[in-house]
Amino acid sequence: MIKEVTSEFAMRAFGQRLGRLLTGGEVIELVGDVGAGKTTLTKGIARGLDIDDDVQSPSFTISRVYDARDGLTLAHYDFYRLNDAGIMANELRENINDQSVVTVIEWAELVEGILPPGRIRIALSAPTATTRRLEITGPKELIEQL
Repeated sequence: MIKEVTSEFAMRAFGQRLGRLLTGGEVIELVGDVGAGKTTLTKGIARGLDIDDDVQSPSFTISRVYDARDGLTLAHYDFYRLNDAGIMANELRENINDQSVVTVIEWAELVEGILPPGRIRIALSAPTATTRRLEITGPKELIEQL
């Protein structure tokens, strides 16, 4: 599926729509250059999971965890600054296998080998200064609802 969004508001709204569909156990890989909208999309996903916290990029902390609706947890990772996932790969494995966790990963190249084949993958690009193109792959049942 290809989706174009033309504003930060539209990116968050799309993320919120996706977040509302999540039930736990999903892994979402976000791919895109710096400034493509990965964290903005994650903020929308968090809203769809009824998270009121100020969701921030975990670029410096590597991961952030938020309590969500229905006993779910959002685990947000950003491996941009790492050369080796190290111990974070173990934490990520645990979250990926926990059906009460929705896992969002930015810059996942370091952990590509442990990501499940059924993950949702969203590749973001910026054809213009304000437009973002999202190429979404993943479970057909979920994609069709977007």
